[in-house]
Amino acid sequence: MDFILKHKLSILGVIVGSIGGYLYYHYVGCASGTCIITSKPINSTLYGAVMGALLFNSFEKVKSKES
Repeated sequence: MDFILKHKLSILGVIVGSIGGYLYYHYVGCASGTCIITSKPINSTLYGAVMGALLFNSFEKVKSKES
């Protein structure tokens, strides 16, 4: 539970990015089947998840440890 609370923005980014990646595959996709990312739904979903996690993770505040 502590992990989820600590990384809630990254997890939310993975979820939103996955949905966005799949929707991009479904509505835009690749007609010829030769596109690396958008030719298969798993590729675009995973790419969207990674991009979503990176984007949402950039909004997290960095906590400094003072000794």
